[in-house]
Amino acid sequence: MDFYRILEKAEAGDFLETGEMAVLLNAPDEAAQQALFDAAYRVKSEICGRKVYLRGLIEFSNICTRDCLYCGIRRSNGKVSRYTMEIDEIVRSAALAGQFGYGSVVLQSGERSDPGFVDMVEEILFRIKELPYDLGVTLSCGEESMETYLRWRKAGAKRYLLRIESADEKIFQAIHPAGVLYQERKAALERLKAADFQTGSGVMIGLPGQTAEHLAKDIAFFREMDLDMIGMGPFLPQADTPLGVRYPDSPGMAQRRLETALRMIAVTRLVLRDVNIAATTALQAIDPENGRERGILAGANVIMPNVGDVSRRKDYQLYNGKPSLDENSAVIREKLIASLAAIGETPCFNLHGDPLHYRNRSGK
Repeated sequence: MDFYRILEKAEAGDFLETGEMAVLLNAPDEAAQQALFDAAYRVKSEICGRKVYLRGLIEFSNICTRDCLYCGIRRSNGKVSRYTMEIDEIVRSAALAGQFGYGSVVLQSGERSDPGFVDMVEEILFRIKELPYDLGVTLSCGEESMETYLRWRKAGAKRYLLRIESADEKIFQAIHPAGVLYQERKAALERLKAADFQTGSGVMIGLPGQTAEHLAKDIAFFREMDLDMIGMGPFLPQADTPLGVRYPDSPGMAQRRLETALRMIAVTRLVLRDVNIAATTALQAIDPENGRERGILAGANVIMPNVGDVSRRKDYQLYNGKPSLDENSAVIREKLIASLAAIGETPCFNLHGDPLHYRNRSGK
């Protein structure tokens, strides 16, 4: 199949088969790759504008009941100093996001579903609603029951990110321990949609055994699930995990994963059109100077700067090389504004930044 013919078809918004997506993901040379990025950026600019939505990230707990083979805060990692922020500290971080003009916050934690945790998140949501800022709230707290999702939605959360990590069931099971089931993850995404969340998912790029065909099927999964938000990035081995020990990086591997991740953002933009796509910190981990900006220029339109206390960040390292571990939130904000201006993008202040796709599919 001809790369440029498929690219023209994709930019026009025509339906792509998974095989055609795989051709784009396997861009044959640098010129083709740049043409892919340029096409995705044109679509992003036309549909979403040359603007970037900002979400203040609060990593409020690294206690996790799961033992995923790739994750630095997995239950069995005894080298992690565990913490859960006090509710007052979490609310202060949310208030800081409001002061910075970030229209939304993201509350992220390890996966737990015990009653105390469910109650705590509900209380946090109530408290954030009382702040003198109009903040949209995204949760990323893992698989929960329908009852819990409905409670959190009623308490004020409007978005939820639950990454599938790979839509290929064989790869999914290879990176998770027994008992963590692909079908349960998918069912949780369905529950989130039924609970009227703006629903997001995503994958890791560059996993062992993963091919362009697998990644193309990931995008098809996003489309079939009718998702509103996508957050994905390169697989970065964490030295204290089984996957990190078994598959350490070799020279040049991280850069190759970064390029593939950027192509994945671009093809996802071309296929899904009006969804929100995050330029994740994993991009910045590989390219500290330009990683997130390259993600924006490949079609992403969301960035999540950290607003949590600096002292917490070293204990919330899902992968090695996490950026901005020692930078306070004000410095991060200043650098981000400058870097977006340098590429001709406008940061959106005091806006929730709801995905157009959610409005289009729900009529809200």
